[in-house]
Amino acid sequence: MPRPRFYRRVAGSPFCTVFKPAGIPVGSLAEILLTLDEFEAIRLADYEGKYQDQAAEAMHISRQTFGRIIESAHKKISQALVQGKAIRIEGGEVEVQGMRTFSCLDCRHTWNEPYGTGFPGNCPACRGLRFGRADSGTGLRRGRRGGFRGGQNQG
Repeated sequence: MPRPRFYRRVAGSPFCTVFKPAGIPVGSLAEILLTLDEFEAIRLADYEGKYQDQAAEAMHISRQTFGRIIESAHKKISQALVQGKAIRIEGGEVEVQGMRTFSCLDCRHTWNEPYGTGFPGNCPACRGLRFGRADSGTGLRRGRRGGFRGGQNQG
């Protein structure tokens, strides 16, 4: 009997879940499935530049397992680029870390940030300073830069 698989810890879901070649409808393209743990491995190693042992620790897996995941992800992405296939990101045996939801009073944009990353500097959509935790209903409070930040219950 095979050993049960452990859930891999990921920071969250990606903002976009499908990437495709320009000018071709997604319905007429073959798709490659990139799992959430493969996406997380790409994010940690390639985007954030972490070493494999650091990235493996963040995902709560062994370095060897991380190496297999990142190798699989690189192969799938290169196959999609070379053969002109769409990439769909979903699934996998993952555990999503707790996320905090923020909301901007100026542009009404909402976004998620993982716990432990500190308070964001500004809204990622409009760069405004008037935002706050949408999931706590804390209301307006003065921010570090003197602007006001507010939750979803405001105005």
